[in-house]
Amino acid sequence: MNVVLDTNIFVSGIFWKGEPNRILELWKEGKIQLINSIEIIVEISRILSDFKIQLSEKHKKEWIHLITINSTIVEPKEKFNIVKDDPTDNKFIDAAVAGKVKYIVTRDKHLLKIKQFRNTTIITPEEFMKQSF
Repeated sequence: MNVVLDTNIFVSGIFWKGEPNRILELWKEGKIQLINSIEIIVEISRILSDFKIQLSEKHKKEWIHLITINSTIVEPKEKFNIVKDDPTDNKFIDAAVAGKVKYIVTRDKHLLKIKQFRNTTIITPEEFMKQSF
């Protein structure tokens, strides 16, 4: 199953236990296929660098490497302007459409408000785990 994970899922899953951490484990085990774009990976890298809990440079590089080599990287041909409250979140929609994903998993209220775009459902990590695992 192809999914896009919002940056907040990576941050929560890396630093804390809970559903985001379980989702990252499912991805590492190959039970879900992560779809990413360069724009998303750049944001993940930036957020991990600036986050209040600091990862060592080595661990940050390991995570970015893991994300990069274990994702299908798409180059969105269409750019959408669906998320009006936070246009920077449109990159997740763009990647989801390009990668034909079933779910965008997020805790971002601006994305969650949309609920569905084309064939992609936008859900919380808890909803994703209930529906899929």
